[in-house]
Amino acid sequence: MPLKIIRNDITTLKVDAIVNAANESLLGGGGVDGCIHRAAGPQLLEECRTLNGCKTGDAKITGAYNLPCKYVIHTPGPIWYGGSHNEEQLLKSCYRRSMQLAEENGCESVAFPLISSGIYGYPKAEALRVAVDTITGYLAQTESEMMVYIVVFDKKAYQISGKLFNDVAQFIDDNYVEEHELLYPETRRRGLFNRRSEDVVLECAAAPQAVPDDTYMMQMFSEGSLEDAVKNLDESFAEMLLRKIDESGMTDAECYKKANIDRKLFSKIKNVKGYKPGKPTVLAFAIALELPLEEAKDMLMKAGFALSRSNLFDVIIEFFITNGKYNVFEINEVLFAYDQSLLGV
Repeated sequence: MPLKIIRNDITTLKVDAIVNAANESLLGGGGVDGCIHRAAGPQLLEECRTLNGCKTGDAKITGAYNLPCKYVIHTPGPIWYGGSHNEEQLLKSCYRRSMQLAEENGCESVAFPLISSGIYGYPKAEALRVAVDTITGYLAQTESEMMVYIVVFDKKAYQISGKLFNDVAQFIDDNYVEEHELLYPETRRRGLFNRRSEDVVLECAAAPQAVPDDTYMMQMFSEGSLEDAVKNLDESFAEMLLRKIDESGMTDAECYKKANIDRKLFSKIKNVKGYKPGKPTVLAFAIALELPLEEAKDMLMKAGFALSRSNLFDVIIEFFITNGKYNVFEINEVLFAYDQSLLGV
């Protein structure tokens, strides 16, 4: 059931269904709607003519014709009138009805644009919050393992909360730039992280990466033989993960869904002895389990990783953990803004 934010052209995605931010006539228009109709060809319009339109907040499904997907789900989003005309509930309904239609038609993957965030004027940061909250809430209440994408065509169409971005930027400025002052002295005090996130990424691309922390193993080797070390192996990552899930009171499914992890990947971690997941996967579980920083570092170490102040991804994760913010999807919004790997997927 993972949810992933991607930058792409929605008309090129090979998923089971794409969602069209349509108007009530369903007869095509501007923006995403126009792009989908042009890419699908005239047969899409012909089928849409038979549907007799669609009310705002509802959704209808058609074939995809010349598109690489199987279906197009059309949903008219609300026009923004300042928030006092039931816009949020209507927008939530767009996502829920679209998810229902995708599930009813056996879709295993579906891609959404940010509905109503273009010419309909819905504030982009709020539109993103509604999309993420509604999609994840729907998936959490069903047994669906559907893969869902939120597709952003370019950074101009994507915004996160200004306060959240500023808080993260300040934390990065205090904890990341100082580590690089000797290497990149020109970055200090010129407001590097108060600029657009895409500019930040270009100037920090050469940042050193974290190295696995093998201090524990080195200490064991210094105190005895290899045989002693092997006999005294510590709890593995998988063992710690399963223990922590039991201690949390969550079921396995509740935990991997909260971590934005696919069921098949969780099964591999649980059942394949010695399987080593990637760092974003390990951190996704640490966030889902709401581990404090030291326990999160311990879980990382068991998988052969560490947090480093010289790694932008790591500093962003540390910001959220130290501030007690354990929403994987909110974290992924910020990671996406900084062009970093996302948690869980």
